[in-house]
Amino acid sequence: MLSAARSSVFMSMLDILQNWPRTRLEDLYGVVTPEQVDSALSRDYRTIQDLIALLSPQAVPFLEAMAREAHRITLRQFGRTISLYAPIYLSNVCAANCVYCGFSACADTTQPRVTLSEDAIAAECEALAGMGYKSVLLLTGDAPAIASPQYIARACAIARHWFSSVGVEVYSMEEEDYTLLCRNGLDGVTLYMETYDEATYAAMHRTGRKKNYLYRLSTLDRAGKAGVRRLSTGILLGLYDWRIDAVWLALHMQHLQKQCWQSALSISFPRLRHVPGGFAVPTPVSDAELAQMMVALRLMFPEAGFNLSTREPSYLRDRLVPLGVTHMSAGSSTRPGGYARPEDHHLAQFEIEDTRSPAEVVKMISRAGYDPVWKDFDQAFFES
Repeated sequence: MLSAARSSVFMSMLDILQNWPRTRLEDLYGVVTPEQVDSALSRDYRTIQDLIALLSPQAVPFLEAMAREAHRITLRQFGRTISLYAPIYLSNVCAANCVYCGFSACADTTQPRVTLSEDAIAAECEALAGMGYKSVLLLTGDAPAIASPQYIARACAIARHWFSSVGVEVYSMEEEDYTLLCRNGLDGVTLYMETYDEATYAAMHRTGRKKNYLYRLSTLDRAGKAGVRRLSTGILLGLYDWRIDAVWLALHMQHLQKQCWQSALSISFPRLRHVPGGFAVPTPVSDAELAQMMVALRLMFPEAGFNLSTREPSYLRDRLVPLGVTHMSAGSSTRPGGYARPEDHHLAQFEIEDTRSPAEVVKMISRAGYDPVWKDFDQAFFES
């Protein structure tokens, strides 16, 4: 079933997952005791077994203590800063059939599919820069025939005129494609595995290049080899048992720490909320479960950035800030042209929950005792 031609690095990651199958994780979860949770909470360095204890139902009575420790660790590593970023959707054209996504090639919609011109990209950048942003994330659907690597590279170059930090959240690419993007100003790649369970992944991604589980699993390795400075990953919460997927995510993070040690790593926490009609979220994740996952992973990965998007409602984002969040989006639009031409009702990927303006989110961050940061580094520091 598995290709013999896969790289040794990729094979290593796949072997790690195969060494930690669901049955093994279920057995470990089944024997967790309150004493093990307390022991895991008191450690300075934590193992995968410790993480399982912190993610387990046995840890629920310890959540307040876990939250205090996550808060302490985050202040130690990052201080009282929350970096702000915004997404720019370049294209809503998609050749993939992801059953949970509004961009799906099979989505039942009459809203226009568009790909922004270079002038339209510049207009989006100008609109966001006018709000104060210095960091931006460029997104497309999975349609390289329309939004090619060369197109995305030009978009990166345009965005670098306006922003000090430019990342992408696009389809999986080859190493040379990421090298091209880096030459045009890219410094970050965000890519979610969605779920590490191969059978569920196949059921959720029915057609298109994204259906290739093995290729997607090795994507961030290729991006790291190409010299991408920031790598962000995560699971799409709601597709699979979050306690199992979170452990596999942690194993992937450990793998990336070794293989892509020159890149800064971060974790995102996208949760399925608004989905196309006819699709039911298989394993909904509650607010409390999301919080438990965040604090457990913060205790496991003290130096990782934590990204929290406008998928989550304002009341919850406000409460999660002290629990490990380091990066937040604000005032987001999930449709192409949504900043410069909000009157154009192009197809959106999903509807956001936190509709506050950037200024309102900045006020919230300040009221919480944190410093909102529009620019957290200068690209010149990384150039010879």
